[in-house]
Amino acid sequence: MAATEQMVLIGIVTAPHGVGGAVRIKSFAARPEDVARYGPLVDAAGRRFALRLVGAGRGVVIARLSGVEDRDRAEALRGLRLYLPRSALPSAAAEEFYHADLIGLAAVLGDGTEIGRVRAVHDFGAGDTLEIERREAPPAMVPFTRAIVPRIDLDAGRLVIEPPAGLLDAARPARRRVKETA
Repeated sequence: MAATEQMVLIGIVTAPHGVGGAVRIKSFAARPEDVARYGPLVDAAGRRFALRLVGAGRGVVIARLSGVEDRDRAEALRGLRLYLPRSALPSAAAEEFYHADLIGLAAVLGDGTEIGRVRAVHDFGAGDTLEIERREAPPAMVPFTRAIVPRIDLDAGRLVIEPPAGLLDAARPARRRVKETA
């Protein structure tokens, strides 16, 4: 991949589909079929793939990748991560952000105290959650809501968190009760 341009993970090959070289791709685009919309995709080694959609099924799109003509080649691509240059994607609308734009931002409190950095953005089904990597404590999971993350400044490389009481407390390992035997 180009070291000078930010690359965005847009999909992962999950399995072959049929015997003709088609693959199933888990798409990370807002509309799954958009995985093929923005031009050729590249893998971590810099190999380019043209992608042509041929169908959809259970949470994935079915596609043909250039140079993949049989099931054996398709099987060899299982787990392949497919990327696009960030510049190929349209600008986000106001109050919308690409996950890739949030990852790496400094997470600070309203008074400027740095908490850590955004390591990942997760969607467990109830809305996005930021995973904040911290130096002196376990990672914190922070709901990505306007109330808790009121300001995002991509140009400054930071976002402000106003956590409710207890949200950033270090997780304590659960104590195990040991039953004594006599």
